Amino acid sequence: MATPQPPKLYRGRVADQIVDDLRNQILSGALPDGARLPSERELAAHYDVSAPTIREAVRVLTAMGLLNTRNGSRTTVTADGYTLLAMSIASVVQFGKMTAADVLGVLRALNAYAVEQAVERASDDEIAELRKAAEEAAERPDVGSSAEALKRFFVTLSEISHNPLLAALCRVITEIQFGIAVELTGGSSQGWLRVAGPMHTMRMDIVDAVARRDTGTAVQLVHDYHRKVIARLQSAPRVKEIRETDPGLAAFLSSWLRSNVRLGQQPGGS
Repeated sequence: MATPQPPKLYRGRVADQIVDDLRNQILSGALPDGARLPSERELAAHYDVSAPTIREAVRVLTAMGLLNTRNGSRTTVTADGYTLLAMSIASVVQFGKMTAADVLGVLRALNAYAVEQAVERASDDEIAELRKAAEEAAERPDVGSSAEALKRFFVTLSEISHNPLLAALCRVITEIQFGIAVELTGGSSQGWLRVAGPMHTMRMDIVDAVARRDTGTAVQLVHDYHRKVIARLQSAPRVKEIRETDPGLAAFLSSWLRSNVRLGQQPGGS
């Protein structure tokens, strides 16, 4: 086994210590994404433990999303940071019984910080890419392609902030926002356009403010944009119907996350 020497196992749950050691190897890149895990026999010999102890550790790491086990083939590493982050956020939202407003409010704050950082850090070429994404988002007539183009605009905005953690958080919550927005508008072009269609001018205004390096205006425009989108979404007929029994859409959000955020699947099923 081409890995570091096994840790000294202390008294206690040995399987937990093996989980910690293998997890650290995966997160550090010593066991990279796609790598085959050594066989059960090799791991048992490496850690000087029984096969059932190794199987328990592998089950835990599989449940975490760090390993993938398939019948008839060796276990492989699945070190996909995006999936792990999406599952973690979904778990926190569901456990805390958070409302849709809680989640979308966080996204508004994250995008405001992203645009502030983009003003300071983005190159002219990157701002041109943001403008292109904004223009393309206005040219998509159907719900699916329009949602994807709008996601691309906001993902681009977060990426040109040059803050990897911020970009990752924005991407996950943006996927959640657009996923629930499509469902709440019933997937109809009319309902979707009522929410997203009239906002093209404001998106272009955001790009222009970034290009002028006008932090205050860019941040205010992002806040205003989110407020208007949320207000339009709340006026959708299906939202009004759901809120009669689920005022904060917490149950709806939890159900959507259970269905759409799973191992091997990004939010929204994309």
